[in-house]
Amino acid sequence: MRIRADKLKRLSEQTGIGAEELASAVERTGLTGVRAISAVKNWMAGRDHPRCKARDIAALAQALGCEVRDLAKFTSEVNFHRGSDRKARLIVDLVRGRSADEALTILTFAPQRAAVNVKKALAAAVADAELADADVGELIVSEVAVDTATPIKRFQPKDRGRAHPILKRQSHITVSVQERD
Repeated sequence: MRIRADKLKRLSEQTGIGAEELASAVERTGLTGVRAISAVKNWMAGRDHPRCKARDIAALAQALGCEVRDLAKFTSEVNFHRGSDRKARLIVDLVRGRSADEALTILTFAPQRAAVNVKKALAAAVADAELADADVGELIVSEVAVDTATPIKRFQPKDRGRAHPILKRQSHITVSVQERD
């Protein structure tokens, strides 16, 4: 679960609650005083440092008088997918911006190997949204990203004692869903 900076900023302006009041709502161990104010300002600016936890989002939502699902985007990751990032990006581009139900249907019938792991990440993000009482029919795939992971290195023996490297590519797949505005 991650925070939606644009929505947090808009709600704080509408309600007239500043960063200091929000910082008092999210104070916890390791995040007090000036650090809490700095964290809330970073979250409003779209920077996720320090990492915004689920209980922080719940506290911010309570302070602003809204639901958790209004402030959060639900994110899931599949790390070390055994396939290249270029091939996974082809699948990810198919579902970006679509509704969650439509994306799941597309991924179910896609023949590519990466579709299985993208579907797993999407299903996990939708399940996380359901736990926060989000309307599953209104979920859209807001962000999808594929990053390069460290490749698995193998060697093929060749003539005269040489060895040729074989790089088995891997990737990290990240899927985020949020409710339609």
